[in-house]
Amino acid sequence: MLEVGCEPDAVACGTMLCTYARWGRHNAMLTFYKAVRERRIILSTSVYNFMLSSLQKKSLHDKVIDLWLEMVEEGVPPTEFTYTLVVSSYAKQGFNEDALQAFGEMKSLGFVPEEVTYSSVISLSVKAGDWDEAVRLYEEMRSKGITPSNYTCASMLSLYYRTENYPKALSLFADMERFRIPADEVIRGLIIRIYGKLGLLRDAETMFEETQRLNILSDEKTYLAMSQVHLNSGNVAKALDVIEMMKTKDIPISRFAYIVMLQCYAKIQNVDCAEDAFRGLSKTGLPPDASSCNDMLSLYARLGLGEKAKGFIKQIMADQVQFDVELYKTVMRVYCKEGMVAEAQELVDKMGREAVVKDNRFVQTLAEAMHGERNKDDKQEAVINVSRLDVTALGMLLNLRLKEGNVNETKSILNLMFKTDLGSAAVNRVISSFVREGDTSKAEILADLIIGLGLSIEEETTAALIAVYGRQHKLKEAKRLYLAAGESKTQGKSVVNSMIDAYVRCSWLEAAYGLFMESAEKGCDPSPVTISILVNALTNRGKHREAEVISQTCLEKNMELDTVGYNTLIKAMLEAGKLNCASEIYERMCNSGVPCSIQTYNTMISVYGRGLQVDKAIEVFNSARLSGLYLDEKIYTNMIMHYGKAGKMSEALALFSEMQKKGIKPGTTSYNMLVKVCATRGLHHEVDKLLQAMERNGHFTDNSSTYLSLIQAYAESSQYKEAEKMITVMPEKGISLSQSHFSPLLYAFVKAGMMDEAERIYCKMSEAGISPDSACRRTILKGYMNSGEVEKGILLYEKMMRNSVEDDRFVARVVQDLYNAVGKEQ
Repeated sequence: MLEVGCEPDAVACGTMLCTYARWGRHNAMLTFYKAVRERRIILSTSVYNFMLSSLQKKSLHDKVIDLWLEMVEEGVPPTEFTYTLVVSSYAKQGFNEDALQAFGEMKSLGFVPEEVTYSSVISLSVKAGDWDEAVRLYEEMRSKGITPSNYTCASMLSLYYRTENYPKALSLFADMERFRIPADEVIRGLIIRIYGKLGLLRDAETMFEETQRLNILSDEKTYLAMSQVHLNSGNVAKALDVIEMMKTKDIPISRFAYIVMLQCYAKIQNVDCAEDAFRGLSKTGLPPDASSCNDMLSLYARLGLGEKAKGFIKQIMADQVQFDVELYKTVMRVYCKEGMVAEAQELVDKMGREAVVKDNRFVQTLAEAMHGERNKDDKQEAVINVSRLDVTALGMLLNLRLKEGNVNETKSILNLMFKTDLGSAAVNRVISSFVREGDTSKAEILADLIIGLGLSIEEETTAALIAVYGRQHKLKEAKRLYLAAGESKTQGKSVVNSMIDAYVRCSWLEAAYGLFMESAEKGCDPSPVTISILVNALTNRGKHREAEVISQTCLEKNMELDTVGYNTLIKAMLEAGKLNCASEIYERMCNSGVPCSIQTYNTMISVYGRGLQVDKAIEVFNSARLSGLYLDEKIYTNMIMHYGKAGKMSEALALFSEMQKKGIKPGTTSYNMLVKVCATRGLHHEVDKLLQAMERNGHFTDNSSTYLSLIQAYAESSQYKEAEKMITVMPEKGISLSQSHFSPLLYAFVKAGMMDEAERIYCKMSEAGISPDSACRRTILKGYMNSGEVEKGILLYEKMMRNSVEDDRFVARVVQDLYNAVGKEQ
């Protein structure tokens, strides 16, 4: 065309440019476009739009912007489509102001932006941190009835997540479901994180599982979001399970994944795995971040791995890790705990040179406190301006000076700390940390210094120290602290509780009892746990009167008791035989609304059963049934026993059957108890059935205790033949006999005055190779004495007992009485 002298017009040039654009030959298109411009040919809007669209499809956004500016320069009027393309390219390039300006021009010309255009500027505003503008644009779009795409929703959810506006985020997600806007994996990952922040663990898990079911779970970020939710909820095992699941999908382990893994292992104090995760993090091409270094170092410090901690500090310093204040604090804590004075001083100097942390109060406090070469006025100023001091830093220095053994410096720091607003609490935290870590010597030194300076230790700290002394049986030290607390008016409930516990541990029950009564009189009620400990100790020592007094005091003064406390009092009164008092405590417990445990019900069944109030025992058992608690074998066995003792055998057997139907398999104890009850009542057929059941269920192999129960039952119920039959059967079944099997029948015969039968059993015992003990000898000899058959008694003694074993003083006294009765010399 040019060769024949024809000048191309705008239509021909536009056609050629669109052809280049359609073929994707963008370099040729732009070269031809340049030639067209040189000939000052003005192209139409549609040609520009076609070229802009073609360039944008290939993500050539810089060229889109250049072409747009030339289009404006040429004065070609843009259309709505033009602005849509231009705004998008500006947004993709991150040109926030230009995008918004083009967006504004578009609206001023009367064009209505499409969703994709709104989406571009909203996303750009969110990324730029201009959150108010993003919200304004989104609300404007919604006011025009435009339904947001999932990309727009993702931008807004990201904004709400960053600004912690979780209700708005969940409301938007609900709108997405209502308008059927598909939620991709990015959106689901954000929702999982939001659920985690709100503590909605189950919702987060459901979202994760649904994403997995939809087969769109492929992004590491989603896995790690779920893992972090589990980690923050305290379920480290599940957090690690999610990471293991991710590994099976061949998703590469990123730097962030190693950070999460390290957090998990640090939380469960798994040093080896934490070290592996940290090594993986170190191999990602960048130095480990300060937070991860802090996690690793804190783990070493928490577990008392001083050497590893010191080695780690050297390593991260050599690797030139960028420290933050928290990491500096942990390093300083290690240096102070290990007594590394020179290293601590060097670290303080280093922090003072770093612009990022040098103005931090923690750093400034360390610098002021550790630079000793200051004039006196400076020191006074440091004391006066205590409000600027950081108590955490002073606490670390306190530890350092204690480790160093520098008493004067320790006192100075203590004085400083107590003058700050939070210093007293900080000092007490230091003491508590020593107690927790088992370093009681430091805790003692610090406590002594504080008392010596006329300062006071907090009640909880004093209580913790007294408790430690109690466990170590250092009663003298515990009493000294207790008295010091009294002088400083910090002798509160927790101190009293610890002192009572210390007395109990050191077996000073009288002192523990006295302190309880004194405290109760003053209105300083000991805790339910302390009451339980004291009452248990008194009961175990047979001091039932004191246990009863404590129980009555608790009731009279309406002391607050928990389930365990009430159970302890009820049990103590049962063992003391104070059944009415036990009932009274139980009634108070029920009226106070304190929930009963299975132990409560079981003990009360024993209380009423022993008091022959079987109907009330049945009421308690039925209450246990209705409580929703799991009824175990023990409570069933207890109720069955008391049914049996009351002669209600049909109820006892029915309850035994019910227990088995509930899936509770009777143990040897349950079988023995029911066998004994049935034997006592002469239910021989039931005894045989129970013995067969025991054999079937493996409870009867070499079980001499079952036979002992039978012998006792038969003997006590005067079924002597049945009792002796059991003794005869035992050797046939390969079960060894012992004196305990003969004794019940021997005692029963003596009690019934059947001395010939008693002597026969005595001889049978000897024939079985069992040597009767002094209790058996005394019983049969006394039986002869009481029945007036003195000569027979002397004959038995001379025939079978004299010179066989040495008599104890009780047997000797009975023998002497026998000889005296007939006027013979022994």
